[in-house]
This record gives sequence, structure tokens and C-alpha cells, in this order.
Amino acid sequence: MKVLITGATGFLGSYIVDKCIAQGDSVRVLVRKTSNIDYLKKYPSIEYAYGDLTNMDSLRDATKGIDAIYHSAARVTTQGDRSQFYNDNVMSTRCLVDEAKKQGVKRFIFISSPSIFFDFTHQNNINETYAYPKKYINLYSETKSLAEQYVLSSNDKNFTACSLRPRGIWGPRDTTGYIPKLLLAMLKEKLPNMSGGKDINATLCHVDNASDACILAAKSDNVGGKAYFITDDEVVNVWDFLSLLGKTFNAPPIKKNVSPELLMRIGGIFDLIWKIPALARKVEAPLSRYAVGLLTYSSTFDISAAKKDFDYNPKVNQSTGMASLKTWVNDIGGTDKFVGR
Repeated sequence: MKVLITGATGFLGSYIVDKCIAQGDSVRVLVRKTSNIDYLKKYPSIEYAYGDLTNMDSLRDATKGIDAIYHSAARVTTQGDRSQFYNDNVMSTRCLVDEAKKQGVKRFIFISSPSIFFDFTHQNNINETYAYPKKYINLYSETKSLAEQYVLSSNDKNFTACSLRPRGIWGPRDTTGYIPKLLLAMLKEKLPNMSGGKDINATLCHVDNASDACILAAKSDNVGGKAYFITDDEVVNVWDFLSLLGKTFNAPPIKKNVSPELLMRIGGIFDLIWKIPALARKVEAPLSRYAVGLLTYSSTFDISAAKKDFDYNPKVNQSTGMASLKTWVNDIGGTDKFVGR
């Protein structure tokens, strides 16, 4: 099979590359001239298509002769204004889908996120019958939802399109996500416990499991027009998980407790200030209600549909995943290198 992977220089995308090549696929990646392709250079067989996801000429060249597309590229940072999020997450996806169908691509696997449903309430074991919200909590959630809905609506007898929603992807090769950021805060003793004395649960998704789901979905005839939650199939207490992370990398224990309500109010102030487009485009807010919410509300997801439709069976759990993360961090030069300190 000949596949196109977007976001191949990113965290999840690089794992999709690994697994496609391991199973003998011919891999093409869509990258910018400025992209860091150092990791991809280990695979001489990779074909590079240079361009932009909203440039139809580059998309035509990238999708020509392709059987399946894994669309992992997105604006995932909180930095950016509405036009940037809409362009990077919605328009780019629409353009890629439209050109893929013109070029006769048969399969399209979109990487979405359960964050589109987050609403500052506890969400326990929700499944794919959960309705799209009428109001979104931030630009990322809104634009990923719009992109997902476009992908699913594009499904037809000649174009199998599905969406995967991995939750809180973590694991080796992540240097910009929530794990290194939270670990750095713990190492600096700047992360307070904001659980309010309550159990805050989550179902996270190790990058090996997330990439396995992508490969499996691409082979299934049962996924057309459907979205799937993807997790490690293991409910973890968020603050116990962070405690284990800290112990693994010799961070001081979290001792200070701070009211989640107070942090939510502070995050709300930053959210309001960061509505100024010039500021939003320039830098990430130091705190947001969304960031606080992820650490103070439970979010767990039912993955029965993925198990049923494409035999998804997560192989990595919290214990084995943390061990592999520790090994990788040691290999790259230690904790300071991991957290960018």
C-alpha cells in the first residue's frame, strides 16, 4: 500500500511512519521546506512531498498515486488566533480531503481528539453516541470538531473516511506535550495539587497504542463514516499518574495544595486577555481554564467500538509505558534534555 502521512515530523506522526514502513508500505510524507526531518532520515525509502496543506498544487502532487492518507498534522498548541486555527485545522483538512477524492485515494484516517467534547464537567466512560457540543471551550476543540465532521461527511462507497480520537497521547519522543511540561513544573516545584481532595480519573493513550489504532483502522472495512475513542483501556488517577511520573524522574513530591476554583478564575482572566489576536498569535497563555480543567475533571472513554470494528487491543499500559519513557529519556541524555531545561 502507498500511504501519505501528514504531521510525520511530529510525535504521533513519526510513529505512524515507523509502523507503515515496518509492514512494508511505501511511505510519502508531506512536509514544509523548514520542517525538521532528522528522524525521518533513518528511512531512505521515504518520499518527500514539499508543500502546504492549503496549497492545492502541492496537495495534488502529494496525493497522486496514494492509497491511504493518515492526517495527523494540526495546530495543537494553544497559541494562535481564530484565523490561524481555522486555516490549520479546518481548511487544511477540507483541502486534503477534497484533493484526495479527486486523486482516487481510497482511505482517509483523521486524527481527532476527545477534547472536542470537554465541557468542564466530569465525563465518565462516554462513547461515540455522545453528541457534539453546541459551544466549544476553545479554538482547538472547535476547529478539530469541524474538521472531524467534514471528514466523516466525506465518506462514501469509494472513499472510506474515519476519525480516531486518542486521549492524552504520551510516550517516548514527546518533547513538547503535556508530559514534559508537567514534569518540568514538578522539577521546579511549581505544580500544586489542584484535585481538591477528589479522585480525578482519566484514560490516557500511549503513542504506541495510538499509532497501532491508526494502522488497524486503515485496514478495516468497518470504519467508514465513524469516529472512535482510543485509549490505553486503563483508568488512571491523574494525580497518582503525575506522582509516578515525578518519582520516575526524581522530581520532588507535590506538596502544595491549591483550590481548583481559584486557578480556574485565574485561568479565566488569561483566557479573556488572550482573546486579543495580536497577543494570541505571539505567545501561549501561561494558564488557561482548559489546562486547569484537564487536571481537575475526570475524563474517561469507552473504546468498545474500536475493539469491535478493527480489533483494537492496546498493548502498552501505565507501567510498561513509563518504563519505556524512562529508557528513552536516558538514551537522549537525561531528564533535563527531555524537559528542555
